[in-house]
Amino acid sequence: MGTTEFGQALHRWRDRTSPEAAGLPSGGQRRVPGLRREELAHLAGISADYITRLEQGRATNPSAQVIEALARALRLSAAERAHLFRLGGLQPPRAECVPSELTPSVRRMLDRLTGTPVAVFDAAWTLLVANPPYAALMGDPAGWTGHERNGVWRNFLGLSDRVRLTPESRHALQVALVADLRAVTARYPGDRRLKRLVADLRAHSDRFAELWETGAAGRHEAGRKTIVHPDVGTLTLDCDVLSVAGSDLRIMVYTAEPGTEDAERLALLTMLHRSDRGDRELRDVGAPETQDELTQMREFAYE
Repeated sequence: MGTTEFGQALHRWRDRTSPEAAGLPSGGQRRVPGLRREELAHLAGISADYITRLEQGRATNPSAQVIEALARALRLSAAERAHLFRLGGLQPPRAECVPSELTPSVRRMLDRLTGTPVAVFDAAWTLLVANPPYAALMGDPAGWTGHERNGVWRNFLGLSDRVRLTPESRHALQVALVADLRAVTARYPGDRRLKRLVADLRAHSDRFAELWETGAAGRHEAGRKTIVHPDVGTLTLDCDVLSVAGSDLRIMVYTAEPGTEDAERLALLTMLHRSDRGDRELRDVGAPETQDELTQMREFAYE
């Protein structure tokens, strides 16, 4: 894109940013609604003349360092920062690590879906948080540590023992998981934990190594999963994976068709889990007595 668009965006965001928002004093009479060019230059550490030439379209090809400094000084959002990079003819720098922060909206959703099994994963399929119905359905993840919290690891290392898959569905799922992980490594090339996960998967799973080497491609789609539960028996549920725009989070939701035996068993499972949880809470009122109990309580937060 041309520098004229870059200059227009820069001027627009400079007018929008008040001195107070940028950490500058606002005293004195001002002829501009936002920051003066000299003020932006001071905040960004570049010359006011260069900002003038950028806004007028007389300066071309701003460097990534200049764009980053302007975005920081103007308090741009992540989306606005990315847009400014593209207007400058550059690709936005990639985040160093796979993001794992839960957005407030995702937290509110988890608070409301109290009767539905829901889990939130990062882009590499590492479990971030699971609500009580999910823990009741798939097994309590409070004791899972390290790679055990990763869905790809659990699948290829045989730790997902409650889900029953046909050979065809297992192949499709594994191909999709490998494709997901390959795409994530391209988006976050500097994430050391991600590199270690891939290396350990290749070392411990011949099947993963084979699919990784062949460059298998696939994608996740909504489907039905059969789950064998030790308390309520077999349930066949719809499993949907939702993406959270702008955060790279994945939300896995299990639901049952209303009026079916599967729905009744899911409701029974949720009720039993609530009852057991209530009994534990009655027994565990007060501070934990041992360091082990404190550690378990922290792990139960799944964060």
